[in-house]
Amino acid sequence: MKSRNFKQKKFLIFFSLGLFAALSVMVYAIGIRSPLNDTVVITVPRGASVSSVARQLEARGAIDSVSMFKMCVRASGGRVQSGEYEFAPRTSVWRIAHMLATGDVAATTVVIPEGLTIRQIKQLLLQVHGLTGPVECDKPGDIAVCNLKDGDIFPDTYRIARGTSRLALLDLARKKMDAIHDAWRRAGRIAPSPLSSWNDVITLASIVQKETPRAEEMPVVASVYINRLRQNMRLQADPTVVYALTDGLGDMRGEPLLRGHLKTESPYNTYMHKGLPPAPIANVGQAAIRAVLKPADTNYLFFVADGRGGHHFSKSYEQHMRHHADWREIKKSRN
Repeated sequence: MKSRNFKQKKFLIFFSLGLFAALSVMVYAIGIRSPLNDTVVITVPRGASVSSVARQLEARGAIDSVSMFKMCVRASGGRVQSGEYEFAPRTSVWRIAHMLATGDVAATTVVIPEGLTIRQIKQLLLQVHGLTGPVECDKPGDIAVCNLKDGDIFPDTYRIARGTSRLALLDLARKKMDAIHDAWRRAGRIAPSPLSSWNDVITLASIVQKETPRAEEMPVVASVYINRLRQNMRLQADPTVVYALTDGLGDMRGEPLLRGHLKTESPYNTYMHKGLPPAPIANVGQAAIRAVLKPADTNYLFFVADGRGGHHFSKSYEQHMRHHADWREIKKSRN
């Protein structure tokens, strides 16, 4: 009796050891081991079968067992999703199968800086290699992304699937700005007088955005323009003249803005015309929008660069001219 029990225990021990060894080998083969020595990028077309993807992976050296790959896909849901995938060296067959089953496609990060015009943003996107397609529609019409204007899109950092079309990214940025507008409207926010519409808010925000890169300074800059509007003074904002001179590009490309340019006839030239320009002159971020919706409480009517990346603010023209003289001396010493 004791001998039989001993044999049974011995059998169970060896069986357990064998099972553990088999499981260890399987875990190693599926979850750890990889024949992949270099980064591999593959494109899975829409409707591709698991078998066709397996053959593509095997041909590229990403897997060395089609049957094991198929088993892993079944365990992850049984299907592969279309898109472009990037597999790093030493990626296991289990990880590859899981990425394909869950649509963990290769991604690219695109940064759209604040303060750029639509024309500048389109030029930027044409240089991004992770995107595809043109920035202009073949047949502009009713589709919103085909009729973009400055102020329509939200500058931000966008992480998107590699191979996304440039028009799709522009539309994503447009929808994000639409969502911000909708949130403002639903919240019942009221623009500070004399601003009366979302277009007014974004138009002034675009001027503030172009005037200063410092978020902490934006509410003060916004207050200057709000104060000037309330007193029926011309805004006299240099960025509006640049926008008019460059036909909406918003960049002088190294050329200086001269006194004679301030007489350029354009509805966007706030030296020539009172009030806001007819539309935004750039695309704006949250800080500029917040600054316009909640400007600082000041009596300032003027500002000029201080030579350190910020500005001197003045309540009177006489004080402003003193600060202006200081700025001319700084520029002279730099030249």
